Amino acid sequence: MKQMMIMAALVAGVSVCGWAGPKKTVVVWSEGTAPKNVYSNDINTAIAEGLRASKEMKDWDVVVASINDPDQGLPDALLAKTDVLVWWGHKKHGDVKDELVNKIEKRVKEEGMGFIALHSAHFAKPNKQLLGTACTFSAYVCDNKETVIKVTDPLNPITKGVAKEFTIENEERYSDPYGAPATDLKPFMGTHVHKDGSKEESVQGYCLTVGKGKYFYFQAGHETNPIYFNPEIRKIMANAVIWAAKK
Repeated sequence: MKQMMIMAALVAGVSVCGWAGPKKTVVVWSEGTAPKNVYSNDINTAIAEGLRASKEMKDWDVVVASINDPDQGLPDALLAKTDVLVWWGHKKHGDVKDELVNKIEKRVKEEGMGFIALHSAHFAKPNKQLLGTACTFSAYVCDNKETVIKVTDPLNPITKGVAKEFTIENEERYSDPYGAPATDLKPFMGTHVHKDGSKEESVQGYCLTVGKGKYFYFQAGHETNPIYFNPEIRKIMANAVIWAAKK
């Protein structure tokens, strides 16, 4: 009887008498196109390092994946056990295979895998297929000096422990609106400070439910700016992964 109880607890993912259920898995995917002088091991590695350093994620498996890996970084066995997929892409959207995109869509919509899209991943194939919209912005301009990020929903789990306001390097800014499904869950706003001194407001974070999965988009993250080493951004990434995981 005791053995049966332990096995049931393991399946449920809880700890009993020193036995622990399987770890949750987050895969951080990117395409290897960030400049080496900013991200020497690409953006996926920088984000993964931040997740591994998070106390709240000490029991997670954090996996780094790239389009240059076999099966474009997401073989079936890995994708099947992924609880949250973090995606940063920019120059190689068209190289991602449609077959892989379809598998990702199924994992999110039918099986509850979380999906986090970062910056120029708004145009990534999986992002566009999941949202079913154009996923465009009204402007993409490299006229920015910095962006001031502000928490607009302190009750949202993704904002937990994040400074109410902080500044990041952010050369490229996207102008509202974001061509995505409407949502009232926008935990972050930003003030873009342009090189000429003018300012512009835009939404920085969007939370959505896509089928059975949770979706988060974070606007900042141009590859020439080292924001994924910023402690506040790293806290946002860890919070978002935990939030997006299927309960």
